[in-house]
Amino acid sequence: MNKKTLIILGIILIAVIYGVKCYEKAIEINPQDDEAYNNMGVAYDDKGNYNKAIECYEKSIEINPQLDEAYYNMGVAYKDKGNYNKAIECYEKAIEINPQDDDAYYNMGVAYDDKGNYNRAIECYEKSIEINPQDDDAYLNMGLAYYNKGNNNRAIEYWQKAIEINPQLDEAYYNMGLAYDDKGNNNKAIECYNRAIEINPQYDEAYNNMGLAYGNKGNYNRAIEYWQKAIEINPQLDEAYYNMGIAYDDKGNNNKAIECYNRAIEINPQYDEAYYNMGFAYDNKGNYNKAIKCYEKAIEINPQDYKAYYNMGFDYDDKGNYNKAIECYQKSIEINPQLDEAYYNMGIAYGNKGNYNKAIECWRIAARMGNVGAQKSLNIINGD
Repeated sequence: MNKKTLIILGIILIAVIYGVKCYEKAIEINPQDDEAYNNMGVAYDDKGNYNKAIECYEKSIEINPQLDEAYYNMGVAYKDKGNYNKAIECYEKAIEINPQDDDAYYNMGVAYDDKGNYNRAIECYEKSIEINPQDDDAYLNMGLAYYNKGNNNRAIEYWQKAIEINPQLDEAYYNMGLAYDDKGNNNKAIECYNRAIEINPQYDEAYNNMGLAYGNKGNYNRAIEYWQKAIEINPQLDEAYYNMGIAYDDKGNNNKAIECYNRAIEINPQYDEAYYNMGFAYDNKGNYNKAIKCYEKAIEINPQDYKAYYNMGFDYDDKGNYNKAIECYQKSIEINPQLDEAYYNMGIAYGNKGNYNKAIECWRIAARMGNVGAQKSLNIINGD
């Protein structure tokens, strides 16, 4: 090993500590140092400067077109930029050079996952596992891909395999809980969330979902306990406050529900569902003005919220403002033309205005959709 090589190796060692500047110095000494360019790309990647990282990887490849690691790292940079197609191209090139690169297959699976192409993602994870059968992360992600396809049973199989390889993989237990939740098996879901929490006592999302599972069982007090624990770990977990609001709603404690929805909105001012549910809680208290304000805010955030328009129609109806009620019902139907209840209640509003022809017209439409209330109203009119 000559003196110049020793100098370069020394600079690269220092670069691990001091970063980009040292790699630049190494390249200044040896402009054909492909590894220095590659490592400088990694340093830029770590700093979040993906464009500069890609420039470095491209230079590294220009010097050494067979450097599969540079293609792989460039794929990671493109993925971090959100350019999944380019990332996949880079991973494919890395695999072409090194067909045993299980990491490239794995990351290509992640890119396909992010594109919503779960079948291709599964193919990539399978290939990664074929090369490295002990890759618990590949099993974990394969489970997620099957879960996203709606195949809970296959998802659970792969998460169990991931746990077999790595019994401390809390995320696999958590995901398994999600799948059992979807299958309606709340008890198994709770078992899985408990196991995730045993491994990671700071797993706020596991506490949150455990609360949901107890809520599904109708045990609102236990559910609230778990949401409070989730909030204790992560005070910014808006979803836990929102879920707690629903539980208090179901317990008939509208004031506590409103407190929780307000807190969720403080954390996330764009939480349209929290505004909607807060409107519902104010409705239960008979405070229609407050309810309407909440529904209006929900619609401002999500203009396609037909339920908010529908409920607002109810409130205007109860306030005797039939014209506004009809406007709201019409808007809800515009968004969701199959909302038979909106036609039925719009008929009631027209009836309250004395416009019986329009009322009958609305009820006929609702009745054709199978609305029992509308059919009964028409039967009464027809003397049946």
